[in-house]
Amino acid sequence: MPHPQSDNASEHLNPLRSFNLRVGLLKIFFAAFFALLASRLVQVQIVDAEKYERLARRQYESRVTLPAARGKIYDRHGNVLVSNASFVSFGADPEMVRKASAVAEEFARVFHRPKSQYLEKLLSGGRFVWLERRVSPSAGTTVRTDKIPGVIRLEEPKRLYHYGDVGGPLIGFTDIDNRGLSGIELEYERVLRGSDGYAIMQRDGLGRTLPSMDYPRVEPVDGHDVLLTVDLAYQSIAEEELRKGIAYHQAKSGLALIMNPKSAEILALAQWPAVNPNEFYRFDASAQKIRAVTDMFEPGSLFKVVTATAALKEHLVTPNQKFFAENGKYVVSVRGRTLRTIRDAHEFGWITFTEAMEHSSNIVMAKVSDLIGADRLYACARDFGFGSPTNIDLPGEVGGKLKKPSEWSGTTLNTMAYGYEIAATPLQIAAAYCAVANGGALLKPRVLKRVVNNGDPADREELEAETGFIRNVASSEVTRMLTDLFVGVVDEGTGVLTRIDGVRIAGKTGTSRKYADGNYESGSYTSSFVGYFPADDPEFLCLVMLDNPRAVGYFGGETAGPVFRAIAERCINTGADQLRDVVRRSTGEAADRATMVPDVRNLKVDVASAVLERRGFSVDLLGHGEIVVEQIPGPGKQVDQASLVRLVTAQYGDGVNPEDGLISVPDLRGTTIRRAVNRLTLDNLVAMVSGSGIVVGQSPAPGVRVKERSRVELLCQPKAAARPNPVAEQTVQHRTPDRD
Repeated sequence: MPHPQSDNASEHLNPLRSFNLRVGLLKIFFAAFFALLASRLVQVQIVDAEKYERLARRQYESRVTLPAARGKIYDRHGNVLVSNASFVSFGADPEMVRKASAVAEEFARVFHRPKSQYLEKLLSGGRFVWLERRVSPSAGTTVRTDKIPGVIRLEEPKRLYHYGDVGGPLIGFTDIDNRGLSGIELEYERVLRGSDGYAIMQRDGLGRTLPSMDYPRVEPVDGHDVLLTVDLAYQSIAEEELRKGIAYHQAKSGLALIMNPKSAEILALAQWPAVNPNEFYRFDASAQKIRAVTDMFEPGSLFKVVTATAALKEHLVTPNQKFFAENGKYVVSVRGRTLRTIRDAHEFGWITFTEAMEHSSNIVMAKVSDLIGADRLYACARDFGFGSPTNIDLPGEVGGKLKKPSEWSGTTLNTMAYGYEIAATPLQIAAAYCAVANGGALLKPRVLKRVVNNGDPADREELEAETGFIRNVASSEVTRMLTDLFVGVVDEGTGVLTRIDGVRIAGKTGTSRKYADGNYESGSYTSSFVGYFPADDPEFLCLVMLDNPRAVGYFGGETAGPVFRAIAERCINTGADQLRDVVRRSTGEAADRATMVPDVRNLKVDVASAVLERRGFSVDLLGHGEIVVEQIPGPGKQVDQASLVRLVTAQYGDGVNPEDGLISVPDLRGTTIRRAVNRLTLDNLVAMVSGSGIVVGQSPAPGVRVKERSRVELLCQPKAAARPNPVAEQTVQHRTPDRD
């Protein structure tokens, strides 16, 4: 039997063994815990150190963009068209803002906006929100950001368009972040924009937002300046005369395009309705596009340049060759089946090819196209660039439409000969006539003259744009014959209303019915005129197009032609000395040593001042108006350089009474037609002219109050016979000029 003491020893050893087991297990637990903790610390402190460092920095740091200053835009003479102004913006890091309600209330008090607008932004989460963008510096000083943790004040550039709607669609505009959205601003976005910089903002122990010292500040790189081929004076004149022409002829819209035919540089590109880039949001998208490159139309008789070129260079016709013009009505048939009737505005019998061009005979051109044939006419049109984009440096250009001969119907050959069944842009038409004017070279149109690198002023590089040659479309002999034909159009034919004494102008009228929804619209026309001068050494080419003129007539020679003449006359008197010198040489007139005072009447004051100062004149303004109504000395006066020119200014529509919205008809008796039409246009009235010379009567009488857009009939007589006649104010009979 067991010994009693052995049992007692076992009873004492079992509790000790159990205790030691529990202690061992506890040691293992703590060892495992500390091992796990150590491994976690290694992971946090070593393996994932960068990750947690970034997370920590996000608690007290934020990155703020420092926008680059966008490059300026100049005209060809260095006049600043677009620049930047420094405005103030306020941003916030919602996670750093301590009292969102108080901050929202402060901003609502200063900027007079709902408190909820700011509170919603501050409670939106994220790391950065804009509270206000581009407010005036004076308003920005009222917010003390140094006393509001989490809110910062930044200076941001804002685009300023110095001449308002002058060149608006061409120049384009930017959005609130200074990104180009249209025009030159969009086309040269990469050149103008530059590169943004940034700064890291850090919150200190007191909650103040300060630049971080741990990161270098990356400064923005400003964009490059751009010099355009556009002439500010030409642009302003084109827009002013286009606006007056549209009002006078009651057209729906219109455009005017001026080019240097030797370089294909765009000197002016005007369109109406106009757009002010400073307030672009007020205008429809259709008004913001550059219609000279985005809109297509059937060119009508303007396309006869292709028909004439193909016929002359293939030696199929001569200028004196005679054709029977069918007395104004030509029935075209194929295989005994009548296809269509071609009509002329004039009932001619036998006429020469020169006379057919002068009087714009569709019948003769249709007959000439039968001699040319489909393949040669198509090839000539392609050579002139029809059916393909010109690749001008402007956004949105379309290539027009030119069907291949395999797609032609039985009428296409004859119809295309006088400008139908083909669609072209205004720029394509102007570029084609530039090729004729310069001796046969089709050139790539452009609006960029130079890019200036805004780097170190001591290392300021410039990149000059080059003239882009595409191909020769005809020999110099053929283009001289074409120019003679077009001179005849102006001197003897449908373009007689474009004649300027002493200037040899070559031009072509055009009138085409508008095509929409598969049909030609009854009574709806596109009227146009394109011309260049001096014809023997062209420096100036201008295309004018009016959309659906209704007041006087619709033919290009009687609507677009006079607008061309008004633009050309003013550009000769106002524009570059080179143009005047070339015109003088073409007439055998010696250049004067004295400086001629340019005509700046009816231009905006800032534009007129820029034109005069560029020519070396000093300017004195009389009045506080927006436009120049008179100047002393007058236009064309020969004066010494640096002479003083006084400009009398007035507001648009000074005769308008804001209380009743009626306009007081001005007294126009004794003034020239041009001055009278200018004054009525400025007062938003429509002039209806009978006769020529000086205004001797008008209806309604001076002082009568009428509604806007009312007609004022003007009775005019030559200066020698002009005598004011109250009875003559009652009636006006309209004369009908030669037509296209």
